[in-house]
Amino acid sequence: MSFPHPADRGGDGRRTFERFAEGASRFTSSPLFFLLCVALVTSMVMVHAVGLATEWQVLTGDCMTALTLLRLALLRDSEPGAERAIQRKLDAIAAALL
Repeated sequence: MSFPHPADRGGDGRRTFERFAEGASRFTSSPLFFLLCVALVTSMVMVHAVGLATEWQVLTGDCMTALTLLRLALLRDSEPGAERAIQRKLDAIAAALL
């Protein structure tokens, strides 16, 4: 089974996931998200430094893993569209130079 490339889906309407991914990408580029990540890393260090139960260590590690996987999925979603947009711009420049 073959899925169409996100940039080749046709139509001007964006899908729900694309709108969500764009909004999430804006949020993850914000200072608030950076502070959230710093707080999460700090809490993980503190959990280990204080020597809390293993369950807390696992919980903080799982939160960091989930955050990393979500960010990776959002980055992968935005790459093809950006690549296609760059290619379209390069094609327009090449056509104008000819």
